[in-house]
Amino acid sequence: MEELLVADLGEVEYTRAWAWQDQLHDRRVAGEVGDLVLLVQHPAVYTAGRRTTPEERPFDGTPVVDVDRGGKITWHGPGQLVGYPIVGLPPLAGEDAAAGGHRGLVDVTGHVRRIEQALIDVCAGYGLPAVRVEGRSGVWLPADARGPERKLGAIGIRVSSGVTTHGFSLNVCPDLGAYGRIVPCGIADAGVTSLAAETGLALNVDDVVPAVVAALGRRLLFGGPTAVRWTDPAALGLPADAPAAPADGTDDEKLVDA
Repeated sequence: MEELLVADLGEVEYTRAWAWQDQLHDRRVAGEVGDLVLLVQHPAVYTAGRRTTPEERPFDGTPVVDVDRGGKITWHGPGQLVGYPIVGLPPLAGEDAAAGGHRGLVDVTGHVRRIEQALIDVCAGYGLPAVRVEGRSGVWLPADARGPERKLGAIGIRVSSGVTTHGFSLNVCPDLGAYGRIVPCGIADAGVTSLAAETGLALNVDDVVPAVVAALGRRLLFGGPTAVRWTDPAALGLPADAPAAPADGTDDEKLVDA
């Protein structure tokens, strides 16, 4: 059985975590580390993927970190669990690759679907019928008597040299008012919610981490259920003085929001 390393970094400033991802990505490509997931919370910050348009940014001019992932603008902050899988992806099956006229591509869509299913599993454990919504990114609750479709989890990734960075966020108990200053993920006709808001439970992020890690162990890697091993963040050798942001992406990168 394959092994998935998990490190809980606690609260980390966004650009520092981004730089750490970039360093671990290079080490994963070189085979110096195995597949791993970083779990973090960020101080409040808006981040914008490359498809973000000007009208979707904060209405009051609040600063935004422009990042090298797919997707549009979102918010990260206290009460939200963020996960950064840094994993190698399998190649596309021969027929899929041939149909697209390409060879040697990796299965990016499969990676996104596996993250989605992990988050759906977590929500189900809290009695919430989360689903995918065709044509819209992330993990959602369907429209019901409480309101329109509501987003619980967002996904935006980057793949370069067959290895992923960026990942997912799951709203546990954040201040949802932060989303009112932007058009979250570029979607104006739906809502944003959290596990605490939907269940009425007094949840915090630490409450949810075990379920998220268990779901990632079942779902994240292509080969199926995976042994999960927690690792001390210090064992990853991440420098305290990481640069503010990584360098520009390489030519083979692929950006995805789903």
